[in-house]
Amino acid sequence: MTDAINMHDIRGILACYSPNAVYVTPSGVAEGHEQIAWMYQQFFTAFPDFHVTAWFELGDCENPAVTEWTYTGTHKGPFLLPDGREIAGTGRHIALRATCSTFVKDGRIVTHREYFDQLELYSQLGFGLTKIEHG
Repeated sequence: MTDAINMHDIRGILACYSPNAVYVTPSGVAEGHEQIAWMYQQFFTAFPDFHVTAWFELGDCENPAVTEWTYTGTHKGPFLLPDGREIAGTGRHIALRATCSTFVKDGRIVTHREYFDQLELYSQLGFGLTKIEHG
């Protein structure tokens, strides 16, 4: 799957997932191939040079397999926020730490749960916490 992600090969990525797989990320949940493809395409559009590096993998055990990643890329395209707003490309480079737990059945991913710090991502894009208005 790492090779398919790095080549931005949606078909190759989907070949790793069962048709009814669930992909859980900090920004939302995708169910089935169509939604999973859409989620990956959002990252590839926002970060045309998006690249993942797996630096720790625990896959020689019973489910789940666990991987720790570094995501890198340059923010050049629109990036969809969880609230539906889009951030235009900033030209900023990101290097984001992430991890996932993956449940596999019959050689295909059934559930893929991905974790990364959204504040770390937004800070690297030039955004931070905003003032919260009370009342």
